Amino acid sequence: MAAERILIVDDEETLCEVLQLNLENEGYDVDVAFSAEEALTLDLRSYSLILLDIMMGEISGIKMAKMLKADVTTAGIPIIFCTARDTEDDMVMGLNLGADDYIMKPYTIRNVVARVKSVLRRTAGTKGQTVQTEKPCTLEVEGLKLDLEFKRCTVDGVEVKLARKEFELLAYLLSHRGKILSREQILNKVWSDEVVVLGRTIDVNITRLRSKIGEYGSYIVTRSGFGYGFRD
Repeated sequence: MAAERILIVDDEETLCEVLQLNLENEGYDVDVAFSAEEALTLDLRSYSLILLDIMMGEISGIKMAKMLKADVTTAGIPIIFCTARDTEDDMVMGLNLGADDYIMKPYTIRNVVARVKSVLRRTAGTKGQTVQTEKPCTLEVEGLKLDLEFKRCTVDGVEVKLARKEFELLAYLLSHRGKILSREQILNKVWSDEVVVLGRTIDVNITRLRSKIGEYGSYIVTRSGFGYGFRD
């Protein structure tokens, strides 16, 4: 089985070399780009995960992440931000873009490796479930449709671009339609194995989902003190 490919995008060359060495020691195939501009010349579709610094040159990590999420061929690639920007607003902004994790500098190599393993393990587990289980390949509510195999969401036949966490959250709500799911249940299912998850993470993703799926956004209900659900 081929090693999973990781791309490190950071303008600190020494840090990149250390990260690359340690991740390769864990069995990963690792490439390095010292700017977003350099990274964008690569075949990004071939990577299993991208470690992305925020503060770089003309194209920041935030701008590069937006470009990746706007392209259907790269929107599903997990992103971990590694950055010295450590305010809650910065973290929420990163999560809003669909990032899978947010690591603040200075960090230990051991911490980064653990986060990488966690994200890749969760991704691999999802793929395995798609192949092995007998669950439906699609989830539909009137004109809202989720294709679980191709990770595609359409509203009245028009494709809607969802970040991976948004897609997984909507799939979880739809698969338990008519039931209120607690915040703990949602975190355990959609953000399993996360090292750090902000309390506002679910709220942020719910708000984005409601705005993206049009009239079906009103189907997502909130029960204060209990959780969220997708109504019948």
